[in-house]
Amino acid sequence: MAGQHVIRSRRERDAPVASIRYLDGTTRQVPLQQMRLQDFVESGPWRRVRAVHGMAHFSGDYASATTGGHVVYESRLELARLLLADFDPCVVGIYAQPLRMVARVDGKVRSHVPDFLLVTDSGLVRVVNVKPASRLENPRVAFALAWPGSLLEGLGWEYEVWSGAEPSLVENVRFLAAYRHRGVVPEADVERAWREVVDGEELAVAERRLAGDGEPEEARPALMALLWSGRLTTDLAAGPLSGECVLRRCG
Repeated sequence: MAGQHVIRSRRERDAPVASIRYLDGTTRQVPLQQMRLQDFVESGPWRRVRAVHGMAHFSGDYASATTGGHVVYESRLELARLLLADFDPCVVGIYAQPLRMVARVDGKVRSHVPDFLLVTDSGLVRVVNVKPASRLENPRVAFALAWPGSLLEGLGWEYEVWSGAEPSLVENVRFLAAYRHRGVVPEADVERAWREVVDGEELAVAERRLAGDGEPEEARPALMALLWSGRLTTDLAAGPLSGECVLRRCG
């Protein structure tokens, strides 16, 4: 019996563990297999990296429309993925550096902090690691990203290693992000544009008609706000936003 107790303790000791840091400064450890989405309520980033003059990487705080607060990022590539998550109407939760995973893999204790945890309106959880495609060719990097994915997928969560998207899509979403917060464009203007925009018309045509006797550019902010919110859509990956973009109504 004593021998069985020792074996069981070793197994428990070697079981993968998740550490989560909370906004009040406390840290909680949970067995990874018992981790649930509700464990992240009132949690914060595992580490805090501030931009310092001369640093090689690019870090900062992004004011998210999805969360209503700031989300940290550590590179321009991470910021691009963060923008796309904030733009996705299905994403209702974004956590940066959500946890620290520790597990024994191939006989060695390893740790890993994922870049983002995304929650969708259907309850799906997706953990995202952001890494340039060139780095993925390194076997050590590929291995360091593979084992966390295997463990997280065992929870029924999705796992994504993201290396970029169509440049036009990212740049267009970056432009539309200027209109992401309510109040940037008066709600009355947005609702008027929504009532009057015609499905299938080009952006330039919609601007001219909505502007009436004014300059077409005066109607643009309301249309941009509708594109950010997803009430209007257009092919953002086809090229830079222009007057020739075809608008489609959603909902």
